[in-house]
This record gives sequence, structure tokens and C-alpha cells, in this order.
Amino acid sequence: MKYVLIGSLFAAVALNAADSIDNWFQEGSVRGNIRYYYISTSKEGGNVATSSQHSNAIGGQLGYVTGSLYGLKLGATFMTTQPFALPEGASNVEQSTLARDNAKRPGGTLDDGNQGFSVLGEAYAQYDRDTYQLWYGRKVINTPLMDAKDVRMMPSSFEGAMGSIKLSSGVEVGGGFIDKFKQRTSDRFEDVITHALGSNTQTITGHNGGYVVPVLVKYVQGDITAQAYDYYAPDFMNSIYADVTYKGKIDSTLSYTAAVQGIAQDGIGNADSAAAQAIMGGKINAQAVAAKGTLSYADTTLLIALSHVFSNDGDHDSLVLPWDGTPLYTDMLTANDLFMSDYGKGLESDSAQIGGATGLRIGVTQKLDFTGLKGAYTGLSYAHYDGGRFSLGAQEDLNGEVGYGIGNFSCAVKGIWVKNNTSLGNNPHAAASVIADFTQYRVIANYKF
Repeated sequence: MKYVLIGSLFAAVALNAADSIDNWFQEGSVRGNIRYYYISTSKEGGNVATSSQHSNAIGGQLGYVTGSLYGLKLGATFMTTQPFALPEGASNVEQSTLARDNAKRPGGTLDDGNQGFSVLGEAYAQYDRDTYQLWYGRKVINTPLMDAKDVRMMPSSFEGAMGSIKLSSGVEVGGGFIDKFKQRTSDRFEDVITHALGSNTQTITGHNGGYVVPVLVKYVQGDITAQAYDYYAPDFMNSIYADVTYKGKIDSTLSYTAAVQGIAQDGIGNADSAAAQAIMGGKINAQAVAAKGTLSYADTTLLIALSHVFSNDGDHDSLVLPWDGTPLYTDMLTANDLFMSDYGKGLESDSAQIGGATGLRIGVTQKLDFTGLKGAYTGLSYAHYDGGRFSLGAQEDLNGEVGYGIGNFSCAVKGIWVKNNTSLGNNPHAAASVIADFTQYRVIANYKF
């Protein structure tokens, strides 16, 4: 499929004589984001020693996209994160804004994760013609189970090819081929399956690597939006995601949304062999459902969400989310698979994604324009996760945020408090580990141009 898309892209250019190459570049655009990030994490209890870590980093992104030459555009984005004023002692550095993923690779050391790095995170050719689009190369994408996860210094990105076409009925269909993944705390594009499974890749899949074929269908009509994705990874798993959202208005000041979602994952091919199941704790067989609603009045928005991951005894029934998808409506800043996309950690699960777990999330966001502080806002969210495998009782998360944005500048201060932070390793039948209760603070500033 990849080569079909590549051939289509360049054939389209060949069929249309090029305009001036000079104009192609002169009509291009530059975009950028300068970002500062301070993060401090204190951990206590659980199966880790009491610790306190922090880091400062500055960096961001600088991108360029050419103008359109009969629909063809070329784009590239340089990304960087550079630490400063780090604490003394390698173990005291909070690595999640630096090179944490690099440290998890074979032969990686703790110090490897404390480094800054730069990477060409995007380098692609894109062809837009009428209602269809094709791209090939390295690109940041946003889909439910393969996502940018832009919550640190830079987003994750993927390498491959994708195409889509919009039909007159409000339907969009598309598909592609993804074979490389660059996690947000790494400068390396790694085989997408090897990065998920690490040293277990050969045993589970029967190969030294692999690829993912995503296929999508979207429907937009009036106030209704529906989408469905299928992610097919041969000899590993097939994942299906679907959601439907309805947006409505009661009057000029009162509006609401209602949404439902479902996820189903199944092991396929070699991943169902006895040797593979011994590593994974059984056949991949996971399903989850969730619903959410929001109610907005003037500058206030209320949210409530519920989720449940079904328990399938004897199977690997926790969600497998190795490519930075954070799909569940109940996911929070910390109660999600934030580190499940680290190298080799793709079979692990975090809180809301554990088989048998039920999640509840409630939140409120308040814009402060009425005070005269235009662009200022506050947010507060609470989540509760529990299930039969939560050995010390429910996990509880509280997230608070104060932010301000004007023009191209924005900043935010966030506080995160987690009790009984719970996760599972490869074997979903073991008792869940309570990693640690922790407190985290973040200060983030962005200037976009």
C-alpha cells in the first residue's frame, strides 16, 4: 500500500507541468513554537523509593511548508529540547521533558535520559487534489490510538504514508501504512512494532519488526460527528476504535455535548502462539466502552465521563496502547498511558486501561474574562479508578490548572495529585502494582508564530 501511495503522489505531479519552482518556495510558510517547561515530581510509597525530581527545559519546533505546486507541498519540522539548571545527581532529574525513551532502550543508561536532543520530527511530501489527500514521510498525526501526545516538549511522530478522500455525503475514508515511530522523548525513528515490544518482538510476532495499517471512516452531518478506525498490525493485534459525538444548543448561552466510544482489541497470527501468550499473560482480548457529557454556560464548562474495561479471565484483557493514543474519556494528565509508549513497554497498562477497571471523571473549566483578565482561565478535574486488580484500593487523581493566553503567548501552572497510582506489567493476571503516591507541578510557557 505504501508504494501505491508514493507512486500516486509523484504520478500526480508528473501529469501536471510544474509552475515556477521559485514561486513554490516563495509562497511557503514558516511556523514555530518556543516552549519552556518546568516539571517537578515527588513520589512516596508504593514499590519505588521516596524521591523528588525536577528539570527545566527550553526548546520547541520550527517548521516550513512550501506553497502548492499543482497540489504538491513539501514540509519539514525541526524539534528540540535542551535542559538547563538541572539538579545534581542523575537520579534527581525528571526525564519526561528530556530523553526518557532513549534511556529505556537496550544498553541505555540513566544518564542517557537526562540529555537534550534535536530531531527532524517531520519531513514529508503531501499532495492535495480536490477532495483527496496523500502524504508520505515523517509526520505528526492525531488519531485515537496513534497520536502526537503533545504534552511535553515535543510531539511524537510517525513515518509511513496515508491517504484519504472526502465524499459528497459528508463521509471521509482513508488508509495508510505506518512502519516507524518516534516517541516524544526520543530522537530516533524505530520500527513501530519493535518499539512497542522491545526484546519480545521476535517471540510474540515471529519477526524482527512489522508495521501497522490504519483504516478510517469519518462522518460529519450537522451536529453529529462519527468516526471509526481499524489498526491492523500483522502477527500482533487488530484494534478497532469508534465514537459518536452530538453537539447541541439549548439557547444562545447554554450548549452541551454527548458522546460514546468503544474499543476492541484482538491478538492475531503469531501473537496467539503459546510462546507469545506466555509473555503476554494470554491472548490479547480487550474491550472498553465510555461515555461523556459536557454542559457549557457562558464561560463555564462542566464535564462528566464514565468508562469501563471489560474483564476476560485468562486473556490479556487490559488495553494495549503503545503508540501514544490516550483514547478513554476518563483519561487524565497522569491517569493514562503516559509512559506505556516507552521503548518495550507496549503491553503494560495504566489505571483506567486495566482489565476490569471502571473510571469516573468530573471536571470544570472556568474562563475569567468576566473579571477583566481576558485570556485567563482555571480548571479542576477529579478522577476515580477501581477494579478487582487494584490491590490497595481505588486510584484517585486531582488535577488543577491556572492559565493565561493572549495573542501568540500562553502559559499555565498545573498541579497534579495522585493517590494509589496503579499499573500492570505484561501479565494482566498479576496483582496491580501501586507505583507511588505522587505530587507533580508543571509550569509551561509557549510562544507560537
